[in-house]
Amino acid sequence: MENTHRTYTTDSVTSKDGTIIGYRQLGSGPGVILLHGAVSSSQLFMKLGTALSETFTVYIPDRRGRGLSGPFGDDYGIQKEVEDLDAILKKTDAHNVFGLSAGALIALEAALYLPAIHKAALYEPPFDVSDTEVAAISSFMPRFDREIAEGKVVQAMVTFMKNFAKQFEKKVLLLSILPRPLLALFLSFYFWCESKTVKGDDVPFKALLPTWHYDYGLSVEVQGALERFRAVRAEVLLLGGTKSSASMKRALDKLSQILPKSKRVEFAHISHEGPIDRSKPEPVAEALRRFFL
Repeated sequence: MENTHRTYTTDSVTSKDGTIIGYRQLGSGPGVILLHGAVSSSQLFMKLGTALSETFTVYIPDRRGRGLSGPFGDDYGIQKEVEDLDAILKKTDAHNVFGLSAGALIALEAALYLPAIHKAALYEPPFDVSDTEVAAISSFMPRFDREIAEGKVVQAMVTFMKNFAKQFEKKVLLLSILPRPLLALFLSFYFWCESKTVKGDDVPFKALLPTWHYDYGLSVEVQGALERFRAVRAEVLLLGGTKSSASMKRALDKLSQILPKSKRVEFAHISHEGPIDRSKPEPVAEALRRFFL
């Protein structure tokens, strides 16, 4: 996880409720803000940010509850995230926003209310969570939350992988087949190895896992409210991969019918993780470059 990409600086803003929101900055040119998804932080957008920094000034926040930023705070919800983004937009005078997954939910919600956003690119926002999926997640969320509260992060990760994460990545699906004790042993070794390599502003995955509870809450909060996005006046680019789940593709289908000024791009052989460092962010960067220029 060591950052070996272009040198960046850090800065911060104060959100409406007083929470500090820190971000990485690199490059020069028109401003672009990159909003990461669930169980993630700014470090996973460094390849994407570096590619874009040849043309843009790139701002990559650690969304609240992570890394350079303050805690989730009371009454956390999508409105708090919009306020955080608003503070960054005002300080940087940026008008372009890209969001992945939960970050895409925030970018679109913000585009509805913040006229400073002229263009928003959304990579697979989870708008199509079915009642069946909500029920399935609700069935294991208490166990996940309890394990996190008790400091049993490895066990919580096992619960997460066996019940949720396997839906989005084949490599996770293969690991999730392992018995809980064996999977816990594997994850303990992974976390130990990771602890030896994390440097600088990077955040270990073990510290990011508890944030999933909050990002899942955002996806539940916005369900059933797609029609209101007909009022979005910003240009919107809808992005997704051919290897992503059917629910992600359905969400993009629905948004393409609702948003008044949108176009869609699908990337071959890329999944939900497409824009992040460990996947294939290069084609995503090229699409963003064309859209934001």
